[in-house]
Amino acid sequence: MYTPGAADVAKLRNITGAGMMDCKKALVEAEGDFDKAIEILRKKGQKVAANRADRESTEGAVIAKVSSDATKGAIIALNCETDFVAKNEDFVKLAHELAELAVGKTKEEFLATDFNGTTVADKLIEQTGVIGEKIEIGSFETIEGPFLGAYIHAGNKIAAITSLSADVDGAAEAAKAVSMQVAAMNPIALDETKVSQETIDRELDIERDILTKEGKPANIIDNILKGKMQKFYKDNTLVHQQFIKDSGLSVADYVKSVSADLKVVGFVRVSLT
Repeated sequence: MYTPGAADVAKLRNITGAGMMDCKKALVEAEGDFDKAIEILRKKGQKVAANRADRESTEGAVIAKVSSDATKGAIIALNCETDFVAKNEDFVKLAHELAELAVGKTKEEFLATDFNGTTVADKLIEQTGVIGEKIEIGSFETIEGPFLGAYIHAGNKIAAITSLSADVDGAAEAAKAVSMQVAAMNPIALDETKVSQETIDRELDIERDILTKEGKPANIIDNILKGKMQKFYKDNTLVHQQFIKDSGLSVADYVKSVSADLKVVGFVRVSLT
C-alpha cells in the first residue's frame, strides 16, 4: 500500500487547507495522485455540506476590500456556524483572500472565479469538509466611486466602505473615518433624498399617531411633523448625522473641512448582527 511522505502530506495541506490526517488518507486512497486526492477531499466537503445544509451559519467574518486605485470595493461575509471557527486565523485569512477576489465582480462572477485551481464556489464546499461546519458567502456588497475608503471593525463583525467625490489630500483618512461612522451609526441612507417613500410614510404615520394621542390640534400637526422629519433625517442619514469624532460637526461638515468641495457620494455596510 502506498504510504505518503511528510512532504507530500504537507504539500496537499497547503493546497487545500485540510487537516494532516485527512490529507494523508486522501493521498493513500489516491495512491499518490495529487489531483485525485484533491477531488477526494472536495467530495468529502460535498458530503459534509449536504449533511449540514439545514444548519444556520450566522457567525463568520465580514471583510471589506478596495482596489489599488481606490475606485472599486467589495464587502463579503464569509459565514460559518460557530464563533470559534469565525475567530480562527486560517478562516479569517480565507475571508480576506476571498474579499480581494470579490472586488469589481458580481456575486455570480465572484463564485465562478479561480481560487488556486478551483472555483470560489468549490472552495467553499471544500472548506465545509475541512472545517466540518457549513461555510458560505452570506452578504455580498460592491461599490464604485471616485475615491473609496474602507473600515473593518475589530472582531470582523461589521465592515463599511465610503465613496467620496474626489481623490484629494486627506481623502484616505476621511473615507476611513466616514466608513467608521457608517459602521458605528448604521445610517439608513446617504441623505433625505435617498430615504425610501415607504420609510418616510411609516415614520410620518407613527409620529402623527403620537401627536394625535397627545391631543395636538389637527391644524398644527403638519408643521410639527416637518420638524420631526428634519430630526429623523439628522439622526438617520449619513451626511446629516453628528460626526462621531467631533460632535460639533455633521459628517458633511467634516468632509468639507478636508476639502471645500469634497462630498460623500455613497456607502455600503455589512454586519453579521
